[in-house]
Amino acid sequence: MNADDRNMLAQASVATRLPAQDLDRARRFYSEQLGLDPVDERPGGLLYRCGGVEFVVFQSTGASPGTFTQMAWTVDDIETVVSELRRRGVVLEDVDVPGLRTKDGIAEIDGNYPSKGARGERGAWFRDSEGNLLGIGEPVV
Repeated sequence: MNADDRNMLAQASVATRLPAQDLDRARRFYSEQLGLDPVDERPGGLLYRCGGVEFVVFQSTGASPGTFTQMAWTVDDIETVVSELRRRGVVLEDVDVPGLRTKDGIAEIDGNYPSKGARGERGAWFRDSEGNLLGIGEPVV
């Protein structure tokens, strides 16, 4: 196996898939609460694009357990984003576990990936209409 074979996915695009038991309800949530409208759709699926990355909300009889962050956005000003999301009716998760606690909806997280050039991150989490756990992060440089 040569290096190109080993890295066959390294240059490929990645897209998140989020299940929805009610696709119309999910469409309303993403539009009204997050200000996002699908760039394309097909029966049973809505394609969204943010910052050149795609994610799909698809009709499913299953549901995520919502026990982990399924998708997250990186933003420059988390306070402004959190404030706007709250204004639109989004409810932020309260987190209080060893090493991670939110205050006013935002957690201070020590450490970050060295490639991001940050010493930490500030984060916030919320659920979409289907129970998927979504996050927002702002690198701390």
